[in-house]
Amino acid sequence: MKASFRSIRDLDWGLLIVALAICGLGVLQIYSASLDTAWRNAWIKQLLFLGIGLFVMWLMTRVDYHTLLGQVPILYGASLGLLILTPLVGTLVWGSKRWIPLAWGFRFQPSEFVKLVIVLLVARYLTELKSDRLEIRDLLKLGALVGIPMALVAAQPDLGTALTYVPILVIGLFLGGMRWQHAAAIAALAAVLMPVGWFVLKDYQKARLEIFLDPMKDPMGKGYQVIQSKIAVGAGGMWGRGVTQGSQTQLRFLPVAHTDFLISAFAEEHGFVGILVVLALYFLLMMQIVQNAQTAPDKAGMFICMGVCSLLLFHILVNAGMAVGRMPVAGIPLPLMSYGGSSMVSVFMMLGLVNNVRLRRFVS
Repeated sequence: MKASFRSIRDLDWGLLIVALAICGLGVLQIYSASLDTAWRNAWIKQLLFLGIGLFVMWLMTRVDYHTLLGQVPILYGASLGLLILTPLVGTLVWGSKRWIPLAWGFRFQPSEFVKLVIVLLVARYLTELKSDRLEIRDLLKLGALVGIPMALVAAQPDLGTALTYVPILVIGLFLGGMRWQHAAAIAALAAVLMPVGWFVLKDYQKARLEIFLDPMKDPMGKGYQVIQSKIAVGAGGMWGRGVTQGSQTQLRFLPVAHTDFLISAFAEEHGFVGILVVLALYFLLMMQIVQNAQTAPDKAGMFICMGVCSLLLFHILVNAGMAVGRMPVAGIPLPLMSYGGSSMVSVFMMLGLVNNVRLRRFVS
């Protein structure tokens, strides 16, 4: 009982309070954005997902993260199995098979939970190295280990989620001691191969990049989402139009306002000040995670915390960037705010992992 009380006391309550504040704003906006639509009960489901998320977060704090690191080969193999299974039994939604159907109309997106496995994989690999400098063979091996699930997710097709694995790898390589010469060589190789990558993309992915450069090229078609999103953001002004009062959101000009473009709907109804509040909360969340990385009891804990931080930061930057036309539309949700059970639960699992690292500081 004493150990349990100590664990509860030593949790990062600042991290949890900030996360819950972000979730609360998300539920409010989901309610407003889905009002009088087929998704009008989405906010209730989001509260259910939040409850499940808090439960799995607590579970993640109960198992020593070193034990989880020891199970990485099994977790990695299971992840690959699920990603291979998804196209075979998955539900076709918006042209891709990303979700495995569950009971009572719920769906499970394996690629969201693979993010957690990638965090653990990178942390374990880099911790087990006997050198503070990464050699070429280490870069190639770790790159391949992360690249395999990336390729499987991209083939669903879900390039947006596949790209979210990259920041976990990148931050791990830099913190693990990658030499600047190797970093420069990788950047140069990526620049050379980028034109080749164009021919690998699906037609709709090529269209997204073309529209990103000039949305007015097809204002009523592929450029419609970005144009309406920018109008919604601008319409919010300083203070916003109020909950359920945004014209772009309530008149359904803004597509998928409760998922990918939730931040655009939020900007319209809560204005520049509201967006500043949200960004400030995300900043505090990132700083809490970084603080836990700095005080981690070992390198593995540090790699885990920074992997989670880099992943969430990538999500925030890309989602906010596509809302104002500074990033291509990639279907990447806003963490803790956008509607979605798999995303919500996986983020809370990662926050639980961060708390796990924190709690190990107090174990004698």
